[in-house]
Amino acid sequence: MGPLDAIWHLFNFLLAPIGLGLIAASLCKLAWWRALRAVRWSWLALPAAGVAVLIQILFLVWLGRDGRMSTYAAQVVGVALVLWWTAFGLRR
Repeated sequence: MGPLDAIWHLFNFLLAPIGLGLIAASLCKLAWWRALRAVRWSWLALPAAGVAVLIQILFLVWLGRDGRMSTYAAQVVGVALVLWWTAFGLRR
């Protein structure tokens, strides 16, 4: 595998969790726009994408493979918990 192939593999490995974090933060900001008016989008998106990437890496190490449904389910739960905490948990 050449360096360009390695870059493409890394890009494709990280694209799904980062996309999940960004889309989930956008939908959260859209759904609760009144309650989250004072919260910046980046304050929601960066932790959500970071947790999704962390879960992706942990499940790759733990299961030995990428692309398992348990990985994606854990990402959805992890991103939802982080979004809830950053959107509503810190202000209370």
